Amino acid sequence: MPNTMFALDIGTRSVTGILLEMEESTYQVLDYVEIEHTERSMRDGQIHHVVAVAEVIKQVKQLLEERNNLTLHKACVAAAGRSLKTTKAKATITLNNQPITEQEEIKHIELLAVQEAQRNLIKEEKQDTLIHYCVGYSVLKYQLDNEEIGSFIDQQGETATVQIIATFLPKIVVESLLAALQRAELEMEALTLEPIAAIQVLIPKSMRRLNVALVDIGAGTSDIALTDQGTVIAYGMVPVAGDEITEAISDQYLLDFPKAEQMKRQIVNEGEAQIEDILGFKTVVTYNQCVEDIRTSINRLSDQITDEILRLNEKVPRAIMLVGGGSLTPELSKNIAAKLDLPENRVAIRSIEAIADLRKNDQTPQGPAFVTPIGIAIAASQNPVHYVTVTVNKKRIRMFEMKKLTVGDCIIQSGIDTNKLYGKPGAGIVINVNGRDMTIPGSVGQPPLIYVNSESASLDDFIKNGDIIEVQTGASGDSPCLRLNEIVDPPNLNFYYESELITLPTKIFVNGTIRNRDYIIQDQDNIEWKDKLTVQDFSELKSIPTKDVFYVYVNNREYTIPEASTTIHINGLEVSKENIISNKDKLEISSFISPTVSDLLRHLDTEMEQTCKIMFNDSSVVLRQPLALIYRNNEQLSMDSLLYEGDQIQLMEDVPKPFIFQDVFRFISLDIYNLDPGFKLYRNDRPTSFDEIIQPGDRLEIK
Repeated sequence: MPNTMFALDIGTRSVTGILLEMEESTYQVLDYVEIEHTERSMRDGQIHHVVAVAEVIKQVKQLLEERNNLTLHKACVAAAGRSLKTTKAKATITLNNQPITEQEEIKHIELLAVQEAQRNLIKEEKQDTLIHYCVGYSVLKYQLDNEEIGSFIDQQGETATVQIIATFLPKIVVESLLAALQRAELEMEALTLEPIAAIQVLIPKSMRRLNVALVDIGAGTSDIALTDQGTVIAYGMVPVAGDEITEAISDQYLLDFPKAEQMKRQIVNEGEAQIEDILGFKTVVTYNQCVEDIRTSINRLSDQITDEILRLNEKVPRAIMLVGGGSLTPELSKNIAAKLDLPENRVAIRSIEAIADLRKNDQTPQGPAFVTPIGIAIAASQNPVHYVTVTVNKKRIRMFEMKKLTVGDCIIQSGIDTNKLYGKPGAGIVINVNGRDMTIPGSVGQPPLIYVNSESASLDDFIKNGDIIEVQTGASGDSPCLRLNEIVDPPNLNFYYESELITLPTKIFVNGTIRNRDYIIQDQDNIEWKDKLTVQDFSELKSIPTKDVFYVYVNNREYTIPEASTTIHINGLEVSKENIISNKDKLEISSFISPTVSDLLRHLDTEMEQTCKIMFNDSSVVLRQPLALIYRNNEQLSMDSLLYEGDQIQLMEDVPKPFIFQDVFRFISLDIYNLDPGFKLYRNDRPTSFDEIIQPGDRLEIK
């Protein structure tokens, strides 16, 4: 029977085996067997005693083989959705304002986040090694410098962060299934998840965009799966199910567990049941009476299911589907609808009849209990999940193919630290620019070299069973190689000096030495430049003589001569030599002229000579006599003698004396011996004598 599939639903209470025949796109049940466990070898859907479970599987297999005259070698099985672990994590790398340019770099950060999720899960499980398969992850958000962003490509910033949510399946779930099948002389043909199996046969693809909850109520647990936007968005489980109701009936009516289970089924199917308690009393219990007697337990079951749905979905879903034997619990669907404030027709028990692709016949089982086992077979044929074995850096790993596997998935599962795959960043350098330390990072490390079957590959490339993957660490980055003008490039200064346009390039000093703009920067370089030029700087550059003060020593005392100082004007305003020259300024500097003795005496408010201007015989005559004598190094100086800065001047002052008439003869050319012996002297038309004191403005005559 080449088109026959064998599916096993290994539940908490029983193992159900179904033979399904596929013809084109439809299926038909050929046979089925359900055998209960003789001991508690399953707990919450997890195999606890492999040998005991394998024995029940073997019994199911043998019965189907005998009844259908065939030999079964492979089986499709399902892992409970509640076994899945989901955890959020994030990874951050430093960019140093070097943009990400390749999608491969983003994939690398995502894988770093997945590995962080693995580490978080290891801590939660208090294990030393990874005991989970990563079966998928989704990116929640990208962040650049803590701000959410759509893509990292060509974005500049300090840090890049990726936050993901990853889904893991414990290895023990798969390994225990494999072990039980192997003991029953079966191979795993395909693996799926129980909620996915039920959803696949109950909800058409076109309707999976709706927010729907599917609840598989078994004996020991109620598994919950939620769909939205075409995918399963969450899984959950509550540790109460059909057995909770059976135990309530057992306690209420004093029945052992098997009889209580029988009564529960009879009440549901027939509306009443005749029972005999442990004391031998016989009673007929009606449906309504039973509901009232065990309402507390029904409420507890519906409360826990609705609470978990709201926790997972964070809102009320559009509809709820109930499958599994426990879904037949009296009034359960009504209770759930009431608690979620949904119309009763939005919470429904779905049975075999709801499977559109199933052709019904006499062998088709009835009720919701067989939806999951049939779904396992159909899901395994339509979307089988296989094991894939690959080799990563000579290490063989086995992976759970929930989706098309990539090279990145294999690297994650191999345990290689993806953080060490990229080359190390190049060593940075530290420089000092005008007193401020600056760190220049090296170039980023290169991505890893990846080969699949000796051919170059990327992290996103798909792999197949048997592939050999080799991963080599990328090359490390280089130290920065930057020219001086890539770090500092101060502009030229343009201004006018005495109407001439002056253009001065800014001088840059590296470790005290002037360097041109092509200089290659080295670690620990000290870079300095002056972006401000003073008048003093300019005058020194152009050798323009300037003096703030001119001083000499007079009789050993220092005196300054302001007239000898340079005057500076910028844009018509007088300024000091410390004034900053700005672009387009108009600078004027007065020339420095050495002062004379006359300038010094004027500053000292000292007269070097006494004068008296008179008229003699109708001619103007100026009479002079010294009031001070000035010497420099024993050399007498005149009024026009130039002084030099720092001169030692000796000043000798005399007391002023009045001029007399005879002083005139020192300043005129007159031979008094040739005069008429009877000559007379006149002062202001009055007779006078040679020794009479005269005053400025006097008129003197000799007649």
